[in-house]
Amino acid sequence: MKIIIINGPNLNLLGKREPEIYGVETLEDILMWVVKKIDNEDIKIDWFQSNHEGEIIDRIHDSIGKFDGILINPGAYTHYSYAIRDAISGAAIPTVEVHLSDVNNREDFRKISVIESVCIHSVMGMGKKGYLEGIHFLRDYLNSEG
Repeated sequence: MKIIIINGPNLNLLGKREPEIYGVETLEDILMWVVKKIDNEDIKIDWFQSNHEGEIIDRIHDSIGKFDGILINPGAYTHYSYAIRDAISGAAIPTVEVHLSDVNNREDFRKISVIESVCIHSVMGMGKKGYLEGIHFLRDYLNSEG
């Protein structure tokens, strides 16, 4: 099983940016933790981060036929990127939305997700464990489909 994990804008600043909300671990720390946690599972992951909407869309498009599932933390694009929403919908790859913080308990604008309706599941407020939760949800979903 192959899953791509796509991280959006400002996630490259994890560990520095608002540690009281996002914690002190870097995105690389989270990747290494995830890889270690799924080491004995038959799951291969690819990891991508960009601050640019078009690059994220291109990566979603490039995933067609290459990945069984997508895990996406779109960052602020969650709230207004209809282009990323349409890319997820058009790619037709099972996708899970993940957020480190609980966006429903933050500023009002963060409570809106334009991509949620094209995702099979959303995970939020679990910190780095949300990535693992999302991977396992995708695994179970894909195994039930086959």
